Amino acid sequence: MKAEVADLMARAESADAAEVADGMSIPDELARREERLAKLAAARAKIEARAKERFEREAAEHRAKLAAREAKAEASGKRSGGKPPEPPAAGPGPKDQINLTDEDSRIMPVAGGGFDQCFNAQAVVAAESLLVIAVEVVQAPNDKQQIAPMLAKIDALPEDLGRPETLLADNGYFSEANVTLCETAKIEPLIALGRQPHHQSLRERFAAAPPAPENPTPVEAMAYRLRTPQGKKLYALRKQTPEPVFGIIKSVMGFRQFLLRGLDNVRGEWSLVTMAWNMKRMFALSTG
Repeated sequence: MKAEVADLMARAESADAAEVADGMSIPDELARREERLAKLAAARAKIEARAKERFEREAAEHRAKLAAREAKAEASGKRSGGKPPEPPAAGPGPKDQINLTDEDSRIMPVAGGGFDQCFNAQAVVAAESLLVIAVEVVQAPNDKQQIAPMLAKIDALPEDLGRPETLLADNGYFSEANVTLCETAKIEPLIALGRQPHHQSLRERFAAAPPAPENPTPVEAMAYRLRTPQGKKLYALRKQTPEPVFGIIKSVMGFRQFLLRGLDNVRGEWSLVTMAWNMKRMFALSTG
């Protein structure tokens, strides 16, 4: 019995030796594994750095919320109701990830449900000409943070191009701070406060405008403008302004995904794509 076991072991060792001799290099395999471990360690360090940055940002937001809560309580003389905001948790979360192919990209929700590894491409489109006048690519899935940088890009445009009077945006861009930023830039904001219901009745669609509020806040003033006939007419331009641009870029020009890697390269790619759209559009305007 012992002889049989020894014989089987000898044959197994012989098979392993033959497999290594047939093409497997132990030093190369060890080097490959060491390289993989180094990449995993670097990825872990980057995840921890991102978590630290996120924690510092959320901690600052948490302190601001607590300060606003205390200020409100002092002004009213009453104790604030409800639970205080939860403090952020330090360290990486269980779902924190990093993409080893393009670490600048982020996991974002996509239309139709689900998630994908993406960038968030932004474009400001002129309502009359459908020309793209400002672009950006960001890593944040939330659009609320994009009004301020886009206003800065608009402000940097040459004076000869004129200045926009109204900014149209869907409810993904709405926040009190963004409305105030538009007012400060002397641009009238028309940003949806929520999703508009479909198939409104004729009575709702043609209802008279409510009375104007007295001493309104910027948000209250915008909400009133959105309910006036002129405001409704202007906001109706939103869907027919950026949607055709993005639709033609995707379906006619065939650009459905970024081909380059890295945020700077992707920004350059998006600039080239929108430049190509502008050339196509200017030709149509000149011959139309």
